[in-house]
This record gives sequence, C-alpha cells and structure tokens, in this order.
Amino acid sequence: MAHTENSPSELLTGTALTVFRLNGQLLSVAEELARSAGLTAARWQVLGAVTTEPLSVSAIARRLGTTRQSVQRLADLLVEQGLAEYRPNPAHSRAKLLAPTERGLDTLRRIDPDHDRMAEALVTELGEEDSRRVLESLRRLSLALDRLGDG
Repeated sequence: MAHTENSPSELLTGTALTVFRLNGQLLSVAEELARSAGLTAARWQVLGAVTTEPLSVSAIARRLGTTRQSVQRLADLLVEQGLAEYRPNPAHSRAKLLAPTERGLDTLRRIDPDHDRMAEALVTELGEEDSRRVLESLRRLSLALDRLGDG
C-alpha cells in the first residue's frame, strides 16, 4: 500500500521525527540553562522532579519516562554533590525517597532567571494561544501513547 502524505503511517513518522528533533532542541537548551548552575540537563531533570515532594527513584523514572537505573545513577551523583538526600520511605523500607537539600534548591533557583527569559522568548515567538495548544497537543499525544502501550 502506497503511503500518502496524510496516511496514518506518514503521520506517525512525521510526528516521531519532529518529536525527536524537538527533544534534541530542548535538551540543548536545558544543557545550556543547567550549565549556569553547574548541573547537566539530566541532573537538573531529576532534581527538579523532587522539588514539590520526595519521590522514589522508580517514581521519578516513571514521571520522566526513563529507566530506573539511569535515575538511580543520577540520584546517587546528586547525593554525592550534596544537592539531594535519601530519606526513609514509610511505604517501602528498601525504596528510599530522594529529596533536594537546601543547597540543591539554591542551585535550582540559580537557573530560574535564564529559564524565565527563555520561556518568555518562546511564548513571544509562538504566541500565548499557540503555546497553550502545543502543550495540550503534546499532553494528548503522550496520553494516547500511554493508552496504546497498556493494551
């Protein structure tokens, strides 16, 4: 069967290639932003995941859509750097919770001004309405893939 420009196969391929490119672009921006605070994008991502509540390594991995092993390695490095700490987990004695230290929170706050400038520039470039639509579309795509993965 020949693929037309709007066939499901072409739409999936185009979406995947665009998301892969977008992922690379966002990682590049994140690396630049994180560097100003002495972090990598990956360490920033893991530390940022626990700012509102301590989480287990497995929960962080699920939230970030990555492997538990890669999060464990990063969490251990953050603890070694004094940016995070392990806390007891009342729900599971062997799965400790990762939480930021005050130093970790201070490190994250150093990124905020540059992050805010980038966010403003991007929303100015796209417009507020399109920015909201993009976010909603990406969330819907992620949820659809979750549902398909469950089947």
